[in-house]
Amino acid sequence: MTVTVAIVGRPNVGKSTLFNRLVGRKIALVDDTPGVTRDRREAEGRIADLTFRLLDTAGYEDVKDGSLEDRMRQQTELAIREADVILFMIDARAGVTPLDQRFAQVLRKAGKTVHLVGNKAESGAAEAGLVEAFKLGFGEAIALSAEHGLGLADLYAIVSDAIDRAAALKEASEEDVPDIDVMPEVDVDITDDMLEGEGDEATLRWNPRRYLNVAIVGRPNAGKSTLINRMVGEERVLVGPEAGITRDSILVPWEWEGRVINLVDTAGIRRRSRVTEKLEKLAVGDSLRSIQYAEVVVLMLDATIPFEKQDLALADLVEREGRALVIAVNKWDLIEDKNAALAHLREACERLLPQLRGVPLVTLSGLTGKNIDKLMDAIFAIERSWNAHVSTARLNRWLSGMVDGHPPPAVSGRRLKLRYMTQAKTRPPSFILFASRPDVLPTSYQRYLVNGLREAFNIKGTPIRLWVRGGSNNPYDDPGKRKLG
Repeated sequence: MTVTVAIVGRPNVGKSTLFNRLVGRKIALVDDTPGVTRDRREAEGRIADLTFRLLDTAGYEDVKDGSLEDRMRQQTELAIREADVILFMIDARAGVTPLDQRFAQVLRKAGKTVHLVGNKAESGAAEAGLVEAFKLGFGEAIALSAEHGLGLADLYAIVSDAIDRAAALKEASEEDVPDIDVMPEVDVDITDDMLEGEGDEATLRWNPRRYLNVAIVGRPNAGKSTLINRMVGEERVLVGPEAGITRDSILVPWEWEGRVINLVDTAGIRRRSRVTEKLEKLAVGDSLRSIQYAEVVVLMLDATIPFEKQDLALADLVEREGRALVIAVNKWDLIEDKNAALAHLREACERLLPQLRGVPLVTLSGLTGKNIDKLMDAIFAIERSWNAHVSTARLNRWLSGMVDGHPPPAVSGRRLKLRYMTQAKTRPPSFILFASRPDVLPTSYQRYLVNGLREAFNIKGTPIRLWVRGGSNNPYDDPGKRKLG
């Protein structure tokens, strides 16, 4: 049994610091500047043997004018509605502020279990603030230091009690359910259309439920957050006309066709020369780490200004990190001559990204939701390419044909011999080529082999690694057959 715990409070009281402490790693941005957190972030919290769902929220601002602060307030109120336990955090050193008092009124109306937490209580300067906190009406405040880990025993008692209450309620509700007859087992005929392959090799077309991590990256204001909200069907992350709203990388679980997709919304990434403020540097660093942890990266382009220099730099970074890439061209509803624009985009993609030849390119509108199904088809297709595996026997038959069609050049009067090839790993597909003189095999010939791999085995659009090593004879070769090269 688990419960949902939300950490709430005004800006700059240490909510994200406590969030990171309970999660066990630094996944929320932390800085002395007020208002760093804007979206609500979710992760699994842990105190000793207890695990629970933990929500970090934006600092509460008492505004209702449609501004960014107003939208942040709405996200915090959504978290309050979802939570079973609310940790209302104040700065014990600063004491109770008018905004704390206003937020206390909001929490009382919510009708949820609220526990007052006085953070930054590691010194004697916090004693007066902890006494003053009684006037908020939530009883004695827990003295806590999120930075130093003090007061976690009190939080353990709070969460443990909440879990026990939730388990008791569940048990009571189950006792009230009347007995019903169990449905009899039904035999299901397996038809031909449910099978893959033929004869004894036929297998059920079914994939076990698993998670797929998809990071959505791009320049500021490309529409990343709008797309995620449209996909999940709710205002899960903040959006608006202002560029650079997203700061933290926000993970949003979503189910599509029976699979759980962990969508990761990231901060817009500008050119390094334009990133000067500390907060933006932290946000960009968080976005770049999201690429490293993703399996598939969706690069969002603005259809009105596609393939800017920064877009190409991001695509190259994804390739160097070995992630699977899908290019999504957003705001397609603003384009008038769609056929001409699409032809231009495809030509530019092949010309500007030769290292990712065949990368999927999908046009869509995050605002209207048009072509989200095509985007997901492209994500699943590139995932299959990223996990492609080719048997050694097939590889060496293919290599023999490639060498016959275009032998490797002679270097210093001596001809190169390609002995054999094998696949070392997937994710991305990585191959080892054993040659007589690996250090002099031209880069152009390696590109020839990589492009051949893409075409022959349908590994298009995903990074391919080719390592050339020295070696003696092919252990897979029949001594009676001729050698490659």
